[in-house]
Amino acid sequence: MKTIEVYDPPMCCSTGVCGTGVDPKIVQFAGDLSWLKQQGVSVERFNLAQQPAAFAGNAAVREVLVSRGNDALPLVLVDGLIATSSIYPTRDQLAALAGIGETGCCGELKEESEGCCGGSSCCS
Repeated sequence: MKTIEVYDPPMCCSTGVCGTGVDPKIVQFAGDLSWLKQQGVSVERFNLAQQPAAFAGNAAVREVLVSRGNDALPLVLVDGLIATSSIYPTRDQLAALAGIGETGCCGELKEESEGCCGGSSCCS
């Protein structure tokens, strides 16, 4: 299974889901990361304000920050390689990055060749 690492911009807490005026994209992303973990994907998340050593200790992340600054954040790495920058990927994008396939209409994983819910009765 792949390892997903997320390098977030400076936020008030580890998930960004705190305080007033929380960005709904960050709330959704936190839920999507939790879902990835439930699928058995190794997920690590780092916040620049709280864990600057993680940013400094990763050569690829450090290089992007030097060349593009904080505008490059969030960075999502898959097995140590930068997969996305400046966006929070959707659940389907995260699933594809993790190599676990797409989600069906009922939330379970489906095979590439299957239609919605693989013909099961969950959609009825």
